[in-house]
Amino acid sequence: QVHVVESGGGLVQTGGSLRLSCTASGIIFRINVMGWYRQAPGKQRELVAQITSGGSTNYADSARGRFTISRDNAKNTVDLQMNSLKPEDTAVYYCKLITVPLYEYWGQGTQVTVSS
Repeated sequence: QVHVVESGGGLVQTGGSLRLSCTASGIIFRINVMGWYRQAPGKQRELVAQITSGGSTNYADSARGRFTISRDNAKNTVDLQMNSLKPEDTAVYYCKLITVPLYEYWGQGTQVTVSS
């Protein structure tokens, strides 16, 4: 059974930092892309950052320069280091995995709240 579990969310003040972690287990296929998405109240879920198995990264404009995504292929983990956090970063953050062959897996989400 596949499990995708996020951790590291919480409450932080504006300008602070958080590090999110996502661990996948039970996946028998190669994980091609690992990414972080977020969904704020009343808004659609949006891509924050993603990274391929080869290390290529892609960031949303809102995240570029402040957030850093990294992964450990051997451990099936992906982290998101978030610095200089702003109130508009407040959202539930989700981990998403895409395998080869093509399957998608989502975590249950972790809440990030940035107070002003």
